[in-house]
Amino acid sequence: MSTPNNPAQFWNERYDAPEYAYGVEPNRYFQSVLDQFQGQPGRMLLPAEGEGRNAVYAALKGWKVTAVDFSEAGREKAMRLAEKHQVQINYQVMPVERFDFKQYGPWDAVGLVFAHFAPHIRPTIHQQCVQNLAPGGMIVLEAFNKQQLAFRHQSGGPADEAMLYDPALLHAEFAPLAIQECQEYNAVLSEGYFHQGEAALIRMLARRV
Repeated sequence: MSTPNNPAQFWNERYDAPEYAYGVEPNRYFQSVLDQFQGQPGRMLLPAEGEGRNAVYAALKGWKVTAVDFSEAGREKAMRLAEKHQVQINYQVMPVERFDFKQYGPWDAVGLVFAHFAPHIRPTIHQQCVQNLAPGGMIVLEAFNKQQLAFRHQSGGPADEAMLYDPALLHAEFAPLAIQECQEYNAVLSEGYFHQGEAALIRMLARRV
């Protein structure tokens, strides 16, 4: 996946198909963190949420979810999925960098699942996630690491290495938080049509203490 000249058009075309591009089941790491969460679910923000698979799962677990994405087609499918599961989600259609992170916050959790941003906007988005995280709040991230270029024709991901992650980048951009887990690993993805096959991944769990 290269950086498209018109990202909204690119993602609207991808999400326009009847099937869900990345499936309807939540990302496994995101699901495992929510399943192990002990406490009262609060407000969760999901930037670049796409078709809503993680937003709907979080809502089913009791979280009050706000999703942000610039794809109207993604929102339509997310809302259908939410209706099917009889949950409510607040889905805002706009570029993530234009979203007011203070709105509806502070956030008790932020989920960044394959949320790959262009390098000129990514640090600001990550900074906004950190600054608007409530005390005790957590950031859950899973994405492709820089070795994914070798696997992208199997399992997807950006063609631009600058949009991929490594531990040093995550430690730097989420530095004010207590990073409880940050590791790279390889796994076989099976998430819809576009995440199939071996992938080079990175996951992070960080909290505001």
